[in-house]
Amino acid sequence: MSRSAEWPIAVCSVDVSRPIAPLTGLGRYSRVRVFVSHGDRLIGSVDVWHRGADTLSASRMIDALADRHSETLFRYALRRQLEGTASASPRLAPTSVSIVVPTCDRPDDLQRCLESLVRQRTRHQVEIIVVDNRPSLGRTKAVASRFPSVRLVEEHRAGLSYARNAGILHATGTLVVATDDDVAAPDTWIEKLVEPFSRPEVMVVTGHVLPLELETEAQCRFEAYGGLGKGFAAFEADGAWLRSTRDAAPTWRLGATANAAFRAAVFQDPAIGLMHVALGAGTPTGCSEDSYMFYRILRAGGTLVYEPSAWVWHRHRESMPSLRNQIRAYSTGHVAYHLLTLMKDGDRRAIVRLLYSLPRHLLVRAVQRLRRHSDYPLSLIALEILGNLMGPIALWRSLRRVRRLGPGPAPPVAKGTNAVSLESQAT
Repeated sequence: MSRSAEWPIAVCSVDVSRPIAPLTGLGRYSRVRVFVSHGDRLIGSVDVWHRGADTLSASRMIDALADRHSETLFRYALRRQLEGTASASPRLAPTSVSIVVPTCDRPDDLQRCLESLVRQRTRHQVEIIVVDNRPSLGRTKAVASRFPSVRLVEEHRAGLSYARNAGILHATGTLVVATDDDVAAPDTWIEKLVEPFSRPEVMVVTGHVLPLELETEAQCRFEAYGGLGKGFAAFEADGAWLRSTRDAAPTWRLGATANAAFRAAVFQDPAIGLMHVALGAGTPTGCSEDSYMFYRILRAGGTLVYEPSAWVWHRHRESMPSLRNQIRAYSTGHVAYHLLTLMKDGDRRAIVRLLYSLPRHLLVRAVQRLRRHSDYPLSLIALEILGNLMGPIALWRSLRRVRRLGPGPAPPVAKGTNAVSLESQAT
């Protein structure tokens, strides 16, 4: 395959419970990535090569879907039929949901995000909180003012965790949903994302993250790197899962706060608290505040549910310099996260991850590239290694920064009550 054929990739979604129509206007694309759903359930994806033709016929798509997903579609249809004859599981009663959207002077992204959030079709009472992490510029305020139902909160300390925590502290819902300003959500997103909370032991739910577009090399490379999505199969994790391996438990595979919902009670639990402000975008560590939040919730006895049908669209970074910065930050934050679990939580499995399994993973990727089993660039693998090496000093700098700026206010506790634990919430 020539390098020029690798991108751009057209992106579309197809609901196979409805008639499939041909796609047009594809002349500059050599392939189409089709995300497949059946009604409101996401099933999988398939790449359809059409070699630059302007139109992709319905029959071509149907053939590709049948080749890739016929067995999955059959199992899904059968399961739907059996579920229809069985007693329905209890639904989550209508409740209050707070959606927290941190932003840092990205007005166009924020506009698209808020347009999708105000269109949510849900039984639940929803409030939307935008946290402006660069309020001196005023552009976020201008966008938020176009949406009368949106509350605007200002957080002057730079950092995604500071901003997310500010929104959490202003949230009034029994459930708190975390997303980002470069995300757009289908109108059934909230309904599907919060439904697993009908089970009292569930403390966090994450959903799939799909690419909004794959127009540039950087956007396609990020998907090859792994993207933000965690696959099309639902799964759960709990305390037993966290303790089940001698290596560090891969909490980074559980989802991301681009698409996650929490019981508000977790932020009041003294064993968990708010997002750790030494981690995350806008700090020297760069990321992994969500991995550490999931770690603490599971360690405290909560259950996490990954529900792929609660998906959102994410606009990946468009330029290669931005992608390189992102990958270096992810690699730095990954090491910082493990060091934090070692120092703060005494989890010695971090040593296994840092000294054995992480170097081995990078070595395998490099060998695959050298043997031409992968087209992921060696330059990006080298950047990952550099980011990993920067992890310890980045965490030290970030902790010093927190001491200077302050960790932030204490988690909220309802008036007349004491701090609660997950165990009491689940019983």
